[in-house]
Order: sequence, then C-alpha cells, then structure tokens
Amino acid sequence: MLNDAGKRAAAGTAAAAVTFGVAGAAAVGTPAAAAARLAPHPEPRPAGLAWTACPAKDPVEGTRLKGLQCASIRVPLDHRRPKGEQVTLELTRARHTAAKSQGVVLLNRGGPGAHGRDLPAFFTGALPKKVAASYDWIGFDPRGVGASRPALVCDTSYQDPGRARPDTVPANAEEERAWLDRARAYARDCGRRNGRILPHMGTADMARDMDAIRAALGQRKINYFGYSYGTYLGAVYATMFPGRVRRMVLDSVVRPSGVWYDANLDQNVAFEKRIRAYFAWIARHHKVYRLGDTERKVSAAYASARAALRAKPIDGKIGPSELDDVFLADGYADYSWSAHASALSALVVRHDPAPLRKAWQPPSRLDQNNYTVYNAVQCRDAAWPRDWGRWHADSERLYRQGYRFETWGNTWYNAPCAFWPVPGGPPPRVAGTSALSPVLLVQATEDAATPYRGALETHRRFPTSRLLVQVGGRDHGVSLSGDRCVDRAVAGYLGGGDLPANRPGPDQRCKAGPEPQPATGKKAGKAKQAASHR
Repeated sequence: MLNDAGKRAAAGTAAAAVTFGVAGAAAVGTPAAAAARLAPHPEPRPAGLAWTACPAKDPVEGTRLKGLQCASIRVPLDHRRPKGEQVTLELTRARHTAAKSQGVVLLNRGGPGAHGRDLPAFFTGALPKKVAASYDWIGFDPRGVGASRPALVCDTSYQDPGRARPDTVPANAEEERAWLDRARAYARDCGRRNGRILPHMGTADMARDMDAIRAALGQRKINYFGYSYGTYLGAVYATMFPGRVRRMVLDSVVRPSGVWYDANLDQNVAFEKRIRAYFAWIARHHKVYRLGDTERKVSAAYASARAALRAKPIDGKIGPSELDDVFLADGYADYSWSAHASALSALVVRHDPAPLRKAWQPPSRLDQNNYTVYNAVQCRDAAWPRDWGRWHADSERLYRQGYRFETWGNTWYNAPCAFWPVPGGPPPRVAGTSALSPVLLVQATEDAATPYRGALETHRRFPTSRLLVQVGGRDHGVSLSGDRCVDRAVAGYLGGGDLPANRPGPDQRCKAGPEPQPATGKKAGKAKQAASHR
C-alpha cells in the first residue's frame, strides 16, 4: 500500500530517491500563529534507558549510525498483559546540544514495516542547526522490524523465488489461481512462524509501544515526526494519548477511513495518473530517450518491453513484474525519472539490458522483513475481504477502466490479507479534540501513495491541525526535501511552534518546483544517492 521500505523495497526495486535538503530557519506565520506557540517543554526527568555508543554501521540494516547512541527497551507483546511475554525494541538517539532542551522527537519513516534507527542522523543534518540542537531525536525500529526482536520474516519465495516472478497481470484463470496459491502459502507460512505474535501487530499496539518509549525516556509529552504510514501511527497515538502530544508533523497523510483495502484501490487510480505523467515527461524529451513523442507512444514502448520480458526475462530473473517494480518508484517520486527512462531507452532502442539490470535489485533480508511487517500490520488493523470474488471484481473493473499500471501488482502485494491467519479489525479510532496540541499536516497534491484527500480528511478530524499543501507536488514525502517554503514552515513549527493562520481548506500553500531535467553522469548519480530516508 505505502512506500518507504514497504512496497518498493520489498518488491525488489531500487529505492526511489528522495532528496532531503536544508532550508533556512526563518519563522513562518502570522501574529495568530505566534500566539499559538507552545509552552517550553520541561526539563526531562532521569531517563530509564541505558544508552551506549552505536556502531558506525548498523549490522542488521547496513545504515550509518556513527555518532548516535543506542539503547533497547522491552515492551509487552500484549499490552493488556504487561507482565507477560516481552518483545525488544531497538532505539537510537542524537542528543540535544542547546542549553535548554525542547524534549524528544520520535521519528517514523512509514511502511508499515520500515526501519528507523538511522533517522536521527538525517534530521539533525537536514534541519537548521538551532532547531536540530534543541531536541533529542529518537529513532526506533518498531516491533517486528529490523534490529528489534523478534524480527518477522515469512516465506521469502513470494517476493523472491530466485527467478522472474509470474506476471502480476494474469492472462487467464489458471495464472490467477497460481498467484492465489502463492498468496495463500505466504499467509500460511506467516501463521506457522509467527502465530503468537501476529494478533499483536496492529497500529494500536505500536502506538502503545511509543508511549512506553515516552515513559522510559522520562517525558511527560513527546514530539513526533512521521511520514506516510507514520502519519497514521501518529494520528492513532494522538487519538489514544492526546495529553501526551506536544508537537507533531504528519507528512504524506493516510486517509483514516480507507484503511486498508479501500486505500489500495485509491492507489491504483492515483498511480495510473502519475505513471502517465511520467510517460508524458519522457515524451517531451524524445530527443534524449527516443521512446516516442507522445505519452501514448511511450506507453506502447513500455508495453512492448514488458511483453518481451514476459517472453524472455533478463538473466531469467527480470521479467514484467520486475520491470513494474522498477518503474513503481517513479510513481512515488520523480528523482529517478531520468535514470529509469534511460534504462527503458537502452532496453527498447539499443536492446541493452545492462541499465535495467543495474536498476533492479532482488529484495534483501531487510526488505523481506519490511514486507512481512507491512502485511502483519495492515492485515491486523482492519477487516479485509475474505471472498476472493470481491478482490477479482475490483481488480478487473479498475483494469478495464484503464488503471492498468498498478492494479494487479497491488492486488498481489496485498493478497495475503485475504488469507491472513488472524482476523483484522476493528481499525483504531482516529479523531482529535480541541484540547489536542496543534498538529502540522504536510501534503503534496499529486501524491499517489497517499492521495490528497487523506490529508483533507485528517485535517477535518483534527480541529487543532493546520494543513500545509505543496500545490502540484509530485512526490511522496515533502518535508526536508529542498522546498524552501515547506521546509521553512516545518522548521518554524518545530523550532518555535509557529503555525499558518487557520483558514478554510488548506491553511498554507507552497508551489511545487519544476519537473526534473534529463540527467547523465554525475547528476544522475546524485539523484540516486538521495534515496535512503523514505
């Protein structure tokens, strides 16, 4: 459903690049916003965690932890039984360096299932120094994820059978049944391996974990910054523990009423719009890529490449499903547009598979873990249709209506929920009150992974929220990506509680920057390097 180390990485794609830039620290707002500044956070009580220096590189996730502190916390598997079985969460910290601390900020990059221990290093480097110095930045791997224990991994052959996966678009009933058998086997394996844990993998469980972290840190209130699925986790936490929220940024906002089956249908429509916009961009640069001078011609070139890979996968491993994996990243963000267009051009025009071979990578052990937790959370959070007829009808309807790029791939990505060994739902309640501290929502209007109406709905549900919209924004994950208008607003809110004035609809608008230009050599390399924080 979502991004981060969720759908893209678990599917074996190259991570879609998201550049986190540094913006100026100018305060944002009006006198009304200044009046809404939050009271200074009290000095924390003695912490209940044993912090030690982290290794320079995370042995599990391969991310850089140099300069951070590490700690572990034990929390109940079932929070209704606090003295029962415990699970371990792994945390990191970048300490405040200002004379007076504003408290802690818990960080979540989304997923569900994305790791997070590297995030404090990113935030302290991306934010203005004064803002970064005023907080303790807390990264953590949620239950079941990464370095936390136990880390969940189910049937790895579902995502990586060691050869090209079957085409996600079934040509006939027999191919659909084969996919169904694979999805059923994946769900069965998850139940066999993790049966006692799966009932406790919902978002409400993770929100309670966050509150246990808050208590262990000796904090009366926390600050929070979440991307993508992290917005839903934050919204659930704010609903369950409204008196324990100080400041909260939710970027690329999940629609609470859509979790999770309907949200995936929304994605099928939104990703079609984004991939068509991408193909139109390729067409505008026909002289560079030679794939056609209209969106229709580029789409036909892609379909031709897909058919050729179905007939003969590259190295027996990169078929049509893997091609879709690579280009799915281009629906999330435009940072990889040039590199992937070049790979498609090389394949179609020069019959050279090398760039596509480089762009696609099989899922790592961490990717498999991300995908398992993705399923464990979403299948547990809400009730999914158990009648495959519903899934088939919805997929066929959308595909016939022209929403072809994402529909069937998304169906099989989520299909284990049709057979999940524990029941789902009811979803957690999501609603704020007038007593809740102000929450800043950040959203791009063209985001395909969490479409715009999710931010509008959450804005209505949280009366103290302010909605900052990047008009024309194409990328999933907006904050700290180099948009000065957005980054200034986020820094002003975190630094001093500054908020846009309360207006009907969006409270502040920032205009998205221009589309990328074709890049080669060093420029293309820089875009690829920017991938690691979603």
